[in-house]
Amino acid sequence: MDNYLRVGVISSTHGIKGEVKVFPTTDDVNRFKELKTVFLDTGKNLHPQGKRPVSQENGLLKENGPIPKGDELIPKGNEFLSLEIEGVKFFKQMVILKFKGIDDINDAEKYRGRDLLVDRENAVKLEEGEYFIYDLIGSEVITDEGETLGSLAEILATGANDVYVVKTGEGKELLIPSIKECILDVDAEHKKITVHLLNGLR
Repeated sequence: MDNYLRVGVISSTHGIKGEVKVFPTTDDVNRFKELKTVFLDTGKNLHPQGKRPVSQENGLLKENGPIPKGDELIPKGNEFLSLEIEGVKFFKQMVILKFKGIDDINDAEKYRGRDLLVDRENAVKLEEGEYFIYDLIGSEVITDEGETLGSLAEILATGANDVYVVKTGEGKELLIPSIKECILDVDAEHKKITVHLLNGLR
């Protein structure tokens, strides 16, 4: 199965009837009301090398740069367990879930710390002009003068604004702030990003 998206992490059990507390990793916690099924990452991997793939953070990109939002990409290769959601409640910043067939605290306890995932079909719906950051990773980054800088390695959330990390052909990293003065155009379909380098960025 292809890419899954993380929507939460089971932090603990809740009560004695099999409910679990989930820390949401999506900015829209109400999306849990619409979910009928989630996949649980069992922690086992199916890679012959025995290596579990590294997840990447994602977000949405708007005209003034990426806004952390949505779900988190989990590459294929892990073993997943399909769980049917029977009940959804909210407590402070947590989501309380009840899964079909998990009816006591002992059954729920073994899933503590596990990721809850959805497939792309059930991912956050994007508006026109918005993109998941993980779909931009690997994009060619060029300047407004036509110079190829390298490829987009990751996007860092720093608080004030996100930062594009560009890996150059020489193996160096360029840090470009995600502001409209620097990020001029994003072509997700052709994986090309046009930037303007302000003084001091190189």
